[in-house]
Amino acid sequence: MKTMYRLILEYFTKEIKGATTSVFIEEIALTDLATSSRDEAREASSVPQTMPLVNQLNSKPQSSIHDIQSSIQRQVISHMGGKNSKKAIVLSTAGASAITAASSTAMLRRERMAENYLVIWVDGNIDMANQDCQNTMEQLRAVVNEVKPCETAEQCVQMLMENQEEISFVISSGALGQHLVPDIHDMAKLNAIFIFCGNKQRHQEEEILFSMHTVFRIGEVRKLDNNRALYQVDLKLTSDDDSQLRELTDYIRQEVNGTGWRRMGQLLLKIGQFDKAEELYLALLEQASDDSDRAYICHQLGVMKYSQGQYEEAVEFYEQSLKIEQKTLPKDDPSLAPTYNNIAQVYNDMGDYSKALEFYEKTLKIDEKGLPSNHPDLAKSYNNIGQVYNNLGNYSKALEFYGKDLEIRKKALPPTHPDLAIPYSTIGQVYNNMGDYSKALEFYEKSLEIRKKALPSNHPDLATSYNNIGQVYNNMGDYSKALEFLKKDLEITRKTRSPDHPDFASTYSWFGRVYRNMKDYSKSLDYFQKCLTIFQRTLPERHPNQAITYSNIGDVHRLMGDYEKAISFHRKALNIQENVQCNPLECATTYINLGETYRQMKDYTMALTYYQKGLEIRENKLPKSHPDLAVVYHNLAKLYLSTRQYNMAMKNVQQAVEIAQEKLPSNHPHILEYKETFEKIRKKM
Repeated sequence: MKTMYRLILEYFTKEIKGATTSVFIEEIALTDLATSSRDEAREASSVPQTMPLVNQLNSKPQSSIHDIQSSIQRQVISHMGGKNSKKAIVLSTAGASAITAASSTAMLRRERMAENYLVIWVDGNIDMANQDCQNTMEQLRAVVNEVKPCETAEQCVQMLMENQEEISFVISSGALGQHLVPDIHDMAKLNAIFIFCGNKQRHQEEEILFSMHTVFRIGEVRKLDNNRALYQVDLKLTSDDDSQLRELTDYIRQEVNGTGWRRMGQLLLKIGQFDKAEELYLALLEQASDDSDRAYICHQLGVMKYSQGQYEEAVEFYEQSLKIEQKTLPKDDPSLAPTYNNIAQVYNDMGDYSKALEFYEKTLKIDEKGLPSNHPDLAKSYNNIGQVYNNLGNYSKALEFYGKDLEIRKKALPPTHPDLAIPYSTIGQVYNNMGDYSKALEFYEKSLEIRKKALPSNHPDLATSYNNIGQVYNNMGDYSKALEFLKKDLEITRKTRSPDHPDFASTYSWFGRVYRNMKDYSKSLDYFQKCLTIFQRTLPERHPNQAITYSNIGDVHRLMGDYEKAISFHRKALNIQENVQCNPLECATTYINLGETYRQMKDYTMALTYYQKGLEIRENKLPKSHPDLAVVYHNLAKLYLSTRQYNMAMKNVQQAVEIAQEKLPSNHPHILEYKETFEKIRKKM
């Protein structure tokens, strides 16, 4: 105890050199920071540093008492002159020798400073009955006007709030300082914070590296040791003139609300640290003392499970949260909207679109009643309903709701906010489904541009953007470009998702489609099988996505000449699609694939039956010039050619060629294929 009190006094009466912002006192030697990298960081940020990382420091000779008196005098004079950058000073007793009482109180009193300074000494172990403590307090009071001891962080905060002095200092123990500094470092009247620790090495490792509020762009995150959770994060310091990033950071800082552990949990979810978030929330759930806390934590656990693709567990947590909330709240209470929304989101991803629409509409009803017309939550409701309509193949309705979403977000969000990328992406998806590939690419690239500016280079949302763009290039017939973007998607997904995450299934599915179009059927089948394996582990047995995969596998078997297997997989697909609510266009694709299988088996009657079923749905759901209609017309042309109905064959192939020339690039493989069929029919007439 003696050493601690004397070290505090000895340090407090020493000079802080220049821009020094963090020091150790060890064996009564003053050390300072002298690293060019930190100087550069200070120059790049206008925000005062508060808790910089303490590097290995070089000792200076011990100062005499006279030097100490001069030092504190110069320090106070510099403060009076306006040099009031706030500091967090770290003191260490590690290896410190005891200090004798040789310092002269009388000499300190003769050099006493101005009367408008306050020192607050906060330590749970202060013992005013201890003689050494009394001596230290007396000597501190000889240097400054007033010294107030307290035992808790709360008392310290209260004293600072009540303080009318111009300059205040806080001396804190290491244990209390960890929790105290974030609460007080922005207080205007507080000039410096002295953190006294017993373990120098520990604080060397744990102190914050840069100025408070300093902003960096994340370059790359690399795992350094496969046997330990050791990562290297490459950071690029931003300057004050990076206005877009500063605006985005300020917005996100406000967006992550709440206090304490709630705020930490939200931040962990925001940055994709789902395992850490789960660990935190489960611990908080065990300690929850009332229904309000339990409802909130269950809701956050639902968010976490959904983000990991564990949909059934997500629904369970959301419904637990809703059940607790409904005990005390009316059914249209605004605080129920997030839970309704998230339940709907899970049902949508599980393929239960009627349930999804039911809960999304509950959310929208609450939002339209209680929120301003440009509120971001209202935008999210519009987007979510648009997504259901998109999944159901109702593209005009989808565009209507997505358009409302985009208009709100453009007004409410900074131009580089990652949430602004969402409506651009979803609108791109609709145009892709409608066969307007140039429009789709335009919106997807806008979404990608925002995400590149706002997110780390390995963020899952970037993977989604790369996947979307890969899809468009596949549909446009540029298969090398498609593979280029899909490989970027896969690289990120491998780093950020568990092996069974649905995002892997989507990526594998599109690899399968591209390789199928490239006629590499073994690779195609391999990727579709990987996709199916994940869906079978993570989705309900009759999920629409499983049906799509069955149909894709069946189509590859057709192309490989194994027609029996092809029919078997198409039947599995139809068994789901004809018995659950799904996008009718997906069912149409299976009908057409099945028709093509029967055509190649020369069962033209069955082939025509399935072609007509698929064509009827596509003509009802798609624009008249959609490339998917051209596929059916071309298939019909080949069937009529085989049955020698040349006029019908010519009519259908002409429709196929016209649509393809209007909608597809001039070098698209489909155009070449349709023209070849046209020539064959023309020669027969």
